[in-house]
Amino acid sequence: MQLYLTALNPTDALLDGLLPAAASLGLSATVLTDRPAEWPADVRVARCAVRDPAAVVAAAAPARPLALLSNSDHLQEATAIAARKLGLPGKDPDAARLCKDKAAARRAIAAAGLDLVRTVTVDPGATPDVPTVMYPAVVKPREGVASEDAYLVTDNAELVARVAEIRGRRPDVALVVEEYLAGELRTFETLGDGTELASLGGWRTGLGPPPTFTEESLAWSPPAELARTRLRERLDALGVGFGACHAEYVVSDGRVRLIEVNYRLIGDRMDLILADLLGVPLFEYVIRLHLGEPLAALGLPHTVDRYARVEYVCADRSGRLVAAPGPLDTVDGDVRLGCRPLREVGRTAEHTGTNRDYLAVLHGIGPDEATVRQSLTGLRDSLQWTIVG
Repeated sequence: MQLYLTALNPTDALLDGLLPAAASLGLSATVLTDRPAEWPADVRVARCAVRDPAAVVAAAAPARPLALLSNSDHLQEATAIAARKLGLPGKDPDAARLCKDKAAARRAIAAAGLDLVRTVTVDPGATPDVPTVMYPAVVKPREGVASEDAYLVTDNAELVARVAEIRGRRPDVALVVEEYLAGELRTFETLGDGTELASLGGWRTGLGPPPTFTEESLAWSPPAELARTRLRERLDALGVGFGACHAEYVVSDGRVRLIEVNYRLIGDRMDLILADLLGVPLFEYVIRLHLGEPLAALGLPHTVDRYARVEYVCADRSGRLVAAPGPLDTVDGDVRLGCRPLREVGRTAEHTGTNRDYLAVLHGIGPDEATVRQSLTGLRDSLQWTIVG
């Protein structure tokens, strides 16, 4: 029984999540990738131009796979098209495209009469033309991921400077400039089978100082019923409803304002922590949906009686990481604690003010917020990371 996964780089979600889950389900998994040399020797990989749906179909079809899926932002549309051509359950390719294209997503939600966020697209080489009324604004790649190259700008001069900076690194990237949506950043995590959609919960995100948007912490905070309803309306407008989805939003003056939708599991090891918090084999559930099983067969929990907090240790300057703790799992009373490195010792990196600065992720899961915070603070204080410039 064959499962195919499309991917670019090896990620924790694949190595620690989807591949072990496939084995637990009795599936033989093959990773299709255009970078096979980057993968561990014990992972079965096949070279494939994974951004090309026809190439994915050609690589997978001879094995008659039971499922084809991806957890990569960059590959959702191509994988969805390939799955459809192979007659396999999968995401709607149009929905995958809309979620990836931030400007198109804004238009779809506005066309549904749900929310209007003023947005201007800046094509490669074009001069940004943004009305003064839009400031403060956020400039970011139209098809970007995480917080990479996303900046808050307060006027046209700042915008022009940031656009030039981004193009210095990525000259061919299309950008969007959109009005800044004030409010506390939150997430909404879902699973769906194409007919039914279930809420897994959500997180309250703590951001670092502007002008960048580095996620420094996440605290368990499922959305209230009204917010869930409004969020589902927006996901419906985008055609989202199959497999895993991670959405970011704020609530401003009582209104749910969607920031963006990533049509995959939450990243940066949050997916593994979420599975632990929920007490379910989350990655197996994702695969089972792609095998065609209904959502009702998964047995998702209706409530979660525990609390979780996640903190990222970020580099505060450029340089070489010369000392850092290794992986750690421990217990402090009723709290289970963990530390996972996100940058290897010996690596030299520039300070970016984004998620690329992560050195490690710490998490705690326990009975309540106060207890978890206290234990997590104690863990963080006991560990040390050393960067030499």
